[in-house]
Amino acid sequence: MTARIEHLVTSGTFELDGGRWEVDNNVWLVGDDHEVVVIDAAHDADAIATAVAGRRLVGVVCTHAHNDHVNAAPDLAAGTGAPILLHPADEVLWKAAHAPREPGYRELIDGEELTVAGTGLHVLHTPGHSPGAVCLYAPELGALFSADTLFKGGPGATGRSYSDFGTIIASVRDRLLTLPADTAVHTGHGDDTSIGAEAPRLDAWIARGH
Repeated sequence: MTARIEHLVTSGTFELDGGRWEVDNNVWLVGDDHEVVVIDAAHDADAIATAVAGRRLVGVVCTHAHNDHVNAAPDLAAGTGAPILLHPADEVLWKAAHAPREPGYRELIDGEELTVAGTGLHVLHTPGHSPGAVCLYAPELGALFSADTLFKGGPGATGRSYSDFGTIIASVRDRLLTLPADTAVHTGHGDDTSIGAEAPRLDAWIARGH
């Protein structure tokens, strides 16, 4: 059976630099009737486990370690035995999100390929929103899971600690906008877009500075 993409929205808070914001997060599942990967276990481990629906959970992929993207990861992993996967450059944010308890994770490496239901998910290290931010590209599905690196209308926010606008622009320009124009972009918050829809706007993003 060909892998399919499933979508769940969960709600909670994002906390960083002393601020607290109410947010809705996109949780993505890629798999078939037998096994699945969860991309960004946000806010509600029980709801995500229900969506997994008894399938083998291959991994809980954390695209970055802002608390709103990882706060349900430990409970989901503990309940299923699945590994948590995170780029090590986000260690400082991981510790902040889970202190004083710091659950373990397996390191994601740029260029590695995760396989679920016979479908490859290619790990692209795309720093800028955070040092260890990654996107997952599934060419067989014509899909990019961009998390908070690329949204409909521009790159992710870079006005808080451990982020940098020039770095995220380089990541988007060099790692994402080079993908096929018809690639669907599944984001960490809000609506989907496509590489073809966003690529012509790069110069405008650079000019506005965010």
